[in-house]
Amino acid sequence: KLIQDGRIHPSRIEEVVAETQAEMEKHILEVGRQAVQDANIGPIHEKLVQLLGRLKFRTSYSQNVLNHSLEVAHLCGMMADELGLDGRLARRCGLLHDIGKAADHEMEGGHPKIGAELAKRYGETSKEVLHAIIGHHDDVTLDHVYTVLVATADAISASRPGARRETLEKYVKRLEELEEVASGFPGVEQAYAIQAGREVRVIANAAQTSDSDALRVCREIARAIEERLHYPGEIKVTVVRETRAVEYAR
Repeated sequence: KLIQDGRIHPSRIEEVVAETQAEMEKHILEVGRQAVQDANIGPIHEKLVQLLGRLKFRTSYSQNVLNHSLEVAHLCGMMADELGLDGRLARRCGLLHDIGKAADHEMEGGHPKIGAELAKRYGETSKEVLHAIIGHHDDVTLDHVYTVLVATADAISASRPGARRETLEKYVKRLEELEEVASGFPGVEQAYAIQAGREVRVIANAAQTSDSDALRVCREIARAIEERLHYPGEIKVTVVRETRAVEYAR
């Protein structure tokens, strides 16, 4: 706009920036409303509509998050209908499951936790919806069937051919790097990247590591991952320290 206009000076720049921001906010709201209409989930708070619209400009492994959310919503609806469940509720769970990704650069925590907080703040009272948002990556006990539907649809949408561009080589390398970082700390016997790289399970030597050492190592591994690796979302670090005694009765 500035180049076309030809007037490039501070006051004009501020004016164009303000105009563009207003246009983007309007466009984001329109995109969010269209997504709500396409998913047919019923009334929803305007702020959540805006957050959905922002997902159009968010990607995960090159997969557009809004398109992914719509896919998950439709898959959840189809599975719910086949199982005799509430299709509209299932679609609502699916559409909102990644809503936290619209604000994970502004708030602390992973997108499931952020999403559940935002949904609750803006009027989502359904336990099924809130649980599906916070639990679709198995971070909590799966107490609701709709959470299982969302987790299943999420995996289907993410793994279908062409959905994401990360190659097998890059994926394997990322898991190896996670395990390598975690294995480099004193007292660590083994480290395993699980949950598709969303968690690192670390086995500590009980003889060399105390309970307080395990807490310290857990924090240090998390910091090392943050500093050395690039990854979407968050990675959970779990350090397991246990003593096993084995004896045989003869």
